[in-house]
Amino acid sequence: MKLRVDGLSVRFHLPGAEVHAVTDARFELREGRCLALVGESGCGKSVMAHALLGLLPGNATVTGHAWLDSLDLVNAPEKVLARQIRGRRIGLIPQSPAAHLTPVRTARAQLAETLRELGRDETPESVAARAGLRPADLARYPHQLSGGMAQRVANALALAGDPPLIIADEPTSGLDRPLVDATMAELRRLCDEGRAVLIITHDLRAAEQVADDLAVMYAGRVVELAQADNFFAGPRHPYSRGLLDALPSRAFAPIPGQPPELTRLPGGCAFQPRCHLATSLCQEQPPLNEVACHHA
Repeated sequence: MKLRVDGLSVRFHLPGAEVHAVTDARFELREGRCLALVGESGCGKSVMAHALLGLLPGNATVTGHAWLDSLDLVNAPEKVLARQIRGRRIGLIPQSPAAHLTPVRTARAQLAETLRELGRDETPESVAARAGLRPADLARYPHQLSGGMAQRVANALALAGDPPLIIADEPTSGLDRPLVDATMAELRRLCDEGRAVLIITHDLRAAEQVADDLAVMYAGRVVELAQADNFFAGPRHPYSRGLLDALPSRAFAPIPGQPPELTRLPGGCAFQPRCHLATSLCQEQPPLNEVACHHA
């Protein structure tokens, strides 16, 4: 299995404005590897995930390509996405799992329905066991689940169709540190079993635990691609360095300024108003060749 995103762009059309949510994104992900897509909130990470699955609203325009093996997800008909891709070849672990569970149905009932829709012969108990759930846990309703338990149910639902690619959208949001560590260990286990895992997160510490590769997004663009070890040893883009320096375990120094509005992006490099290295060169948009910066 190989996912290759090539020139993917997403625009949202609003009255009197256009949101440049994702611009010319490019990266690859293969089976057995974990790619962490990182960046500040609002930079386009989750939009990217929903674009891959064809789950964007009607006011969105998606261009470019996202090849899952030989199938271009961007141009695939909805019937193909619904019957062949979602749940079967790509499993989605949504942000805030408890909010996505049906409140009046037990975990077992929701797993059973998913397996039935996917045409799988497995039992809810066997799928739940792969996600670290006990049979007794399946009798609970969503309001009876702890944050970690809801996360495991979401994992089980994503695994129900045995997909080769898992997309985890902010899987550590709202969890305390022990649950973050447990969730990351579970995602790493899925990778080690041979699946490809795309983690969307702003938690660099969590990404460091499991990622083989990182893609850093800023204002809708991927600005750096790197192997995880190289990234944490020394990121090359000024924005990437700022993200690491903001960690409490590092300099604990915030990046000055605010990200630009996606309806009013500056010309050239979008990070230049916040960058101490900015020069006249930065009036032109640098191409992404591992790092999109004139001063890398």
